[in-house]
Amino acid sequence: MSKVRTLLVAMFAVLALSVAPGDGRAQDNQAAAPPAATGGRLHVDIDQGNLSPMPIAIVDFLSNDASGQRTGGDIAGVIRADLERSALFHSVDPNSFIEHIQACDVPPRFADWKIISAQALVCGQVTSMPDGRIQVQFRLWDVFAEQPVVGRDGRQVAFSSVTTPDNWRRAAHHIADQVYEALTGERGYFDTRIVFVSETGPRVRRIKRLMVMDQDGANPFFLTSANAMVLTPRFSPSTQLITYMSYETGAPRVFLYNLATNRREVLGDFPGMTFAPRFTPDGNGVVFTVDLNGNSEIYAMDLRTRAQRRLTNNPAIDTSPSYAPDGSQIVFNSDRGGSPQLYAMSPDGSNQRRISFGEGRYTTPVWSPRGDLIAFTRQQGGRFAIGVMRPDGTGERILTESYLDEAPTWSPNGRVIMFFREGQGGGPKLWSVDLTGRNLRQVPTQTDASDPAWSPLLP
Repeated sequence: MSKVRTLLVAMFAVLALSVAPGDGRAQDNQAAAPPAATGGRLHVDIDQGNLSPMPIAIVDFLSNDASGQRTGGDIAGVIRADLERSALFHSVDPNSFIEHIQACDVPPRFADWKIISAQALVCGQVTSMPDGRIQVQFRLWDVFAEQPVVGRDGRQVAFSSVTTPDNWRRAAHHIADQVYEALTGERGYFDTRIVFVSETGPRVRRIKRLMVMDQDGANPFFLTSANAMVLTPRFSPSTQLITYMSYETGAPRVFLYNLATNRREVLGDFPGMTFAPRFTPDGNGVVFTVDLNGNSEIYAMDLRTRAQRRLTNNPAIDTSPSYAPDGSQIVFNSDRGGSPQLYAMSPDGSNQRRISFGEGRYTTPVWSPRGDLIAFTRQQGGRFAIGVMRPDGTGERILTESYLDEAPTWSPNGRVIMFFREGQGGGPKLWSVDLTGRNLRQVPTQTDASDPAWSPLLP
């Protein structure tokens, strides 16, 4: 393992301890300042969980033709932006580069990169193929150790892919994921998509449509028309299906949307309203809420057999179910105790118990893909906050708070939470925050946006 990766793994260990859930809220949302190189070693500046990002140099990818050079510059730009948004990396200004890289597989002049305080170096090549496709390659260098970075499998971290020219963004996200994983030991989350509710029009006649985009806001497109309002979309583990609630049939109904075929269907034929759907961890089922005569209960359905079963039976409102990643538990929201709180139960509905005991009203729980935390919305004193707690309800910690923060969704590696924020007089926008509570960023969207859902890593 290279020195760079060893140091970053140590950084993550310290970060995990510094942001472990505990009483109180994150202190602020200021991004960390870039570190300095000290005596040939990475200097980690930690201030109450604040981690100094690692300086990394990302060179525009080389090419033997003008079109490939433009694509190579675009690819490098996306990689820089992806890694910067994680707040774990600081992209060194390309204008400060001393060496002009001529070939990505030839060792660089490491002294030139040490002078500008780069700890790692990414370079690559875009080659035009005879059939019109492009080959994208990259290599990751450890500047301190003066050698290629070696991954957990003992091989050099490199990448080669042949794809169509219009698919260059996915190649860039995939490279960013590989760099992130090689230098942190954690899986990346950049080659993913976000499905959300796009909102347009005046407040009294709001148009709400499903929209999908890359996690950085690129390549947005609509899935549904403006004819029916939609809410609460969720990705399946395979990323091929989306479940959501729609008023298309008049009353609220849970729908399934197949991204491969662009076909949709109503999930079941229930006499009351159905809403708040979410997939089982294996993608073979959906758990959701059925409201009949004012009584909301949680149901589960097997998508293969369409067999259904009722999981809760209480005169209170039971809704917003979310499975643990191993399928062993379900967290949900209920006001059976007099106010909305978080409860957990076994997947068959047994062993129901309350897990939230703080002040305020708790809603929209969602289990982390890592299984270690549950994110939630908390309303207290006229303000809404996004927080996390352990599955047993301990260690509650607020990450961000405003006039209206709501509907958290996890990145596939469980390090970042996306949600929507609405200000007084302004429309809703998508935001993200990491587990330190410091890396708070607005996510670009073409329209107002709410109810985000993060996909798994794309296949």
